[in-house]
Amino acid sequence: LGDLYADQGRLTEAESMYQWALEEKEKALGRDHTSTLNTVNNLGNLYKHQGRLSEAESMYRRVLLGFRVGLGPSHWKTQLIIRNL
Repeated sequence: LGDLYADQGRLTEAESMYQWALEEKEKALGRDHTSTLNTVNNLGNLYKHQGRLSEAESMYRRVLLGFRVGLGPSHWKTQLIIRNL
């Protein structure tokens, strides 16, 4: 739902949905689960598009650390986060 709101330009609603999803995934799956980190990445992308670059960088750095450990440094998702930074 967060992606849909973001695509529609409803960024405040998208942010709320991403934050809600993040809280629920952290509870259910843990902070470092790849699904949780994907949501962190979505939040980072939203912040980037809003010009909230410091917040975006913080999200991307969290994802990068988790993906390096969970997926490995050469995985395409890890490399994508490096490019986003």
